[in-house]
Amino acid sequence: MATEMEDVELIQRAWPVAEIPSPFGSTGGILDDIYQHTVRNYDWDNDELLIQLGFLTCSQAQLFRFLEEVAAPVVQTSEAQATLVSELNGHLQHDGFRLAMTGKVSGSPIYKVQQAVLGSPADQGISAALQAFDPGDVHSRWIAAVERRIDDSRGAITLARTLLEDVCKWILAEANVDCQEKDDLPVLYRKLAKVLRLAPDDHTEQTFRQLLGSCQQIVELLGSLRSKLGDAHSPGPKRAKPSPRHAELAVNLSGTMATFLVDTWKARKDEALKASESAEVTDAQ
Repeated sequence: MATEMEDVELIQRAWPVAEIPSPFGSTGGILDDIYQHTVRNYDWDNDELLIQLGFLTCSQAQLFRFLEEVAAPVVQTSEAQATLVSELNGHLQHDGFRLAMTGKVSGSPIYKVQQAVLGSPADQGISAALQAFDPGDVHSRWIAAVERRIDDSRGAITLARTLLEDVCKWILAEANVDCQEKDDLPVLYRKLAKVLRLAPDDHTEQTFRQLLGSCQQIVELLGSLRSKLGDAHSPGPKRAKPSPRHAELAVNLSGTMATFLVDTWKARKDEALKASESAEVTDAQ
């Protein structure tokens, strides 16, 4: 269950073991049984341990407390935490809940169980792609944008732009392309388009040229929306107020573009790897 501490320590953090009597009459309560069967004899696996603790019949509050503790950064390595949260959310979503990042400690995410925001099937596909790309900042930014679409349209629009900025910067960093602090979203996208060969001039087929030109326009429009309708600046008494449908459009466009960029970067890396392997085979011959 835990990768950064002993399972017994995790159980003591996450479960009220001092209040649970031993099913076998041990004077030290169930904690004595846990040590006996998981440390000394090791004849309880994790399933048996959780059953003995009452995992299958505990309250929802206790279940959520356990899930939050098992996903804590002091309990799991960063890699194990990201995988675990993704897998748990796959189950929690069926009941309308999810582990949401609510903060960070020493750079690692802290998760709490919260009511899930119901969205479209596209939301789930975008979420999965961004989770695989970067489970921390990028995926968390997407989730925050999705959650604000209804109740905080300005904030959602601001996060839609920030999401694309994050993706551009992350990919450019992986590609060893320098970015300046002053680079805004259109500048970042133009740099990334060169790396990913997404500029319209990189293609001869007219349909692709038009499609990629439209992508560039979408990015530029999302950048201007943040200034016009987002919460980055004071709205003033006469500024237009975005409605939830405007926020949903901005967030969905941003998520779709972010997924396209991430998938294209993966494809370009795969192409480079195959070319390198092919060159090695040729050299060997």
